[in-house]
Amino acid sequence: MLEAPPQLLPWKELMTLGFAVLRLAPSDFWSMTPREIEAVVRPYAAAAGTSFTRAGLNQLLARFPDRKDTNHGR
Repeated sequence: MLEAPPQLLPWKELMTLGFAVLRLAPSDFWSMTPREIEAVVRPYAAAAGTSFTRAGLNQLLARFPDRKDTNHGR
């Protein structure tokens, strides 16, 4: 039996925060940059005793670079 690959981001928790707590529209949530996500998550992570580090952000940016052909309606 194959195991699921490890998940890099806790998407269920991020979506719950974005949709249920912050009441973001899906288009707004999915168009957020990593820095915007960090800014939103930081207060909640601090309250939970965890943190989003610069090293973690750099790893995500290296693994998932912005595509130049992507236009998020801006």
